[in-house]
Amino acid sequence: MKIAVDAMGGDFAPREIVFGAVRAAKKYDCEIILVGDEARIREVLSHETGWEKLGVSIHHASQVIAMGEHPADAVRTKKDASVVVATRLVKDGVCDAVLSAGSTGAAVTAAQLILRRIKGIGRPAIATPMPTPKGVTLLMDSGANVDSRPEHLVQGAIMGSLYTEYVFGVRSPRVGLLNIGEEETKGNEQAKETYALLKTMRTINFCGNAEGRDVPKGNFDVVICDGFVGNVVLKFAEGLAKTILKLIKEAIKDGGILARLGALLLMPTLKKLGKRLDVTEYGGAPLLGVNGCCIISHGSSNAKSICSAIGVANDYVRSDVLGHIRDTLAKEEIATNHE
Repeated sequence: MKIAVDAMGGDFAPREIVFGAVRAAKKYDCEIILVGDEARIREVLSHETGWEKLGVSIHHASQVIAMGEHPADAVRTKKDASVVVATRLVKDGVCDAVLSAGSTGAAVTAAQLILRRIKGIGRPAIATPMPTPKGVTLLMDSGANVDSRPEHLVQGAIMGSLYTEYVFGVRSPRVGLLNIGEEETKGNEQAKETYALLKTMRTINFCGNAEGRDVPKGNFDVVICDGFVGNVVLKFAEGLAKTILKLIKEAIKDGGILARLGALLLMPTLKKLGKRLDVTEYGGAPLLGVNGCCIISHGSSNAKSICSAIGVANDYVRSDVLGHIRDTLAKEEIATNHE
């Protein structure tokens, strides 16, 4: 397996991206192609020994798409941008997956324009795993589309259900539609129309509306919403997790000697909690709905996060998620709109 990594995308590129890629090459059975400014990439690799023997190589790209650039315009005009070149390597069959921690808009646009959408998919969606007491809840969509129609949400439900089944090993995943109440009549017109369509689906286990509190509780395996709502939920959850850990540390610090002794005894448990809440444990989220594996990582990704994201790409390809999505869409024959 070969994975193209946009070495220039992210707040800490190329340093953390390169270190993460080398770590992944040691951990997973795959080859890594680092795409970007060869001189800068080699400078970072000079701090790593034996990277050539790990299956790590460099593919030069002279341009970078900045976070503030218009995604569509940048992808069309910057033909030698690192994320564009990396995505093209998948299109040409050189690589099996592409990963980027740069502009999400640019990565999504490049995937749609170069890899193209799967037949039957109107809008690809980002599938983000969120830790819960019961395991993981997959949030669909977490930012690819801010204005989705009911049929797009149904397509997301199908793709998210298949991803959860074949990657996380959950049989008949419980699918919920994010809404303001449990009743079928709740919500706006988008929610009501989507609910009616989801009830007709034959290949998913639709379990009704999911309220906001159901997401962290893990009452559903897959939660469907449009990208605007999903991105708000995701970033709220990330901020809340960091706040909880900070409050725990402050409480221990201010609690005196007994609190510190108690924390010492609880240290293994606290570390386990921190790991459960750490977004770097998952590292990246797949863009489901395009003809290829495209992994989107957080802009602030560090080496650990990039390594984890490469693991996500590894699981996606080996589980043949793309093939399962194509087969299931053919069975459902759902209506699509490619505007």
